[in-house]
Amino acid sequence: MRSIALALALLAAPALAADPPTAGDTPNPSAKTEAAPKVDPDVAAASVKEDAQPRKRSIPFHGRTLTYTATPGTLTIRNDDGAPTASIFYTAYTIDTARGARPRPVTFLFNGGPGSSTMWLHMGSFGPMKVDASLPEMERPAPFRLAPNPDTLLDETDLVFIDAPTTGLSRPLGKAEPKDFFGVDKDLDAFSRAIQRYLTLYGRWNSPKFIIGESYGTTRAAGLSNMLADRGVQLNGIVLVSTVLNFADFSGDQAAINFLPTYAADAWYHGKIADKPDLMTFVGQAREFARGPYASALQKGGALSEAEKASTAQQMAHLTGLSSEYILRSNLRVSPDRFRRELLRDRRQIIGRIDSRYVGTEADAAGEGTSYDPQASSISGAFVGALNDYLFRDLGYKTVLSYRPNNYAGIGNDWDLKRRSSGRITRSATWRSSHRSPPTSAMSIIPPGT
Repeated sequence: MRSIALALALLAAPALAADPPTAGDTPNPSAKTEAAPKVDPDVAAASVKEDAQPRKRSIPFHGRTLTYTATPGTLTIRNDDGAPTASIFYTAYTIDTARGARPRPVTFLFNGGPGSSTMWLHMGSFGPMKVDASLPEMERPAPFRLAPNPDTLLDETDLVFIDAPTTGLSRPLGKAEPKDFFGVDKDLDAFSRAIQRYLTLYGRWNSPKFIIGESYGTTRAAGLSNMLADRGVQLNGIVLVSTVLNFADFSGDQAAINFLPTYAADAWYHGKIADKPDLMTFVGQAREFARGPYASALQKGGALSEAEKASTAQQMAHLTGLSSEYILRSNLRVSPDRFRRELLRDRRQIIGRIDSRYVGTEADAAGEGTSYDPQASSISGAFVGALNDYLFRDLGYKTVLSYRPNNYAGIGNDWDLKRRSSGRITRSATWRSSHRSPPTSAMSIIPPGT
């Protein structure tokens, strides 16, 4: 985590402002807001009037005290005619700078789904306060463990966690409907407008700017970097967490090749590999097999001889902890869901989808796949409970709305995967709901425009 903070600092633009605009927890006084229209008093609805409720906070941080302002609030985004379309909820963490000093970087963060709030990155990765869910075990019931985060990036950059429209406390406004935000381009437009509005409201146009996206949020980050550039917002860097830039990697034989090294690591962790060799050496062997002999065997299709198929299955069994018989019955292609069920079937256990260290049980030990994700079942209650307590009690945020951890049910299959690029409309590969996820630790940093 600290290496990412250093990378953010190194990527920050060196430009200075002789008299930088007011930045931090105080909105720019010239960025005026409008009064909220009258609504049915019996209906809980978002207000068109922008909101900011800052609180001063501090945490112990690597031998010193990190003092900052936490600001939960809303941004009103509008269409090209000026009509309000959505109230976007955010939680910003800022550190004051002296007038005339170099502007601090500002980083915008979001989870993916599509349909996830940014609760996971906020309370599990980069925010100054973190839900303690580091061990692969069921989180105890309330009170939940919320503690200062030694891996927060706040010492290097201000942080703005943004909830996607219809998730968290973000809601449509005016004549807009939820479906107006359910699509690749629609989603990009909403996030682009929200970021531009924040830059204006808080006087941050001259700050170095970064975005951090997770899972589908990495797909969003790629498109957003282009859309922001088209609208005059130059980014200094992008961080991708649980990268998904090519949906084809999750389908067909390429998916089987890509997943095999992960299967090997899972089998190693759960004691399914004899003598338990060095992990990285073992995973390296699995990677070489996957992109070499295994890929070649799959490419042969029906031309693969029975002897070659049996040899391939035996090598897979050695690397994945599965039996060669099961692998042969699966035609050398074991889906992730089947693997999660089969690896520990002899123990009547299944492993987690996002974090495979977690284990759970199934009543039916003969099932083909899993009926739930042990990791999600173990930590979701703690994250939801801790976030609500932190936001509404600790920070004292006032709203008539309820926080939505996600809106998967509301989106359903209505996400529009078509997008307009260079004057043409293209269609992305299908993004299955099974990929909606909390963050993992895999991440990379790329410069904008790559």
